[in-house]
Amino acid sequence: MFQQLSNPISSYQKVEQDIAVESSNPHQLVMLLFEGSEQAIALARIHMGNGNLAEKGLAISKAIDIINLGLKASLDVEAGGEVAANLAALYDYMVRRLIQANIKNQVAILDEVAQLLGEISSAWAEIGKAAPNAPA
Repeated sequence: MFQQLSNPISSYQKVEQDIAVESSNPHQLVMLLFEGSEQAIALARIHMGNGNLAEKGLAISKAIDIINLGLKASLDVEAGGEVAANLAALYDYMVRRLIQANIKNQVAILDEVAQLLGEISSAWAEIGKAAPNAPA
């Protein structure tokens, strides 16, 4: 008669995430992409350490999707010029490194990509502080 929730915490997090996306401006959406990719890499690190290969692969795939289909896809190479082109190349590099991390099962590679994402995310956050009302 009543359908049970398979994972109430997961359902709550999904609703919370949907609300965050709907109420965000373009700059904040990019920040959510950084956050999501960093969380996926952190989860991959945990699964890698616990020997959960399938879950590790799923987490790395999620990070790759966020980088390719979110961060890289949001770049406007024409308007952004050399900076956007360099970011696109860096995102491609990160994806290649994540694939290597998955194949070689190396936490150090995950850490490298997480550090790169953190640096770009920090710069993006500073841009938002400098021009909070500017379109992204």
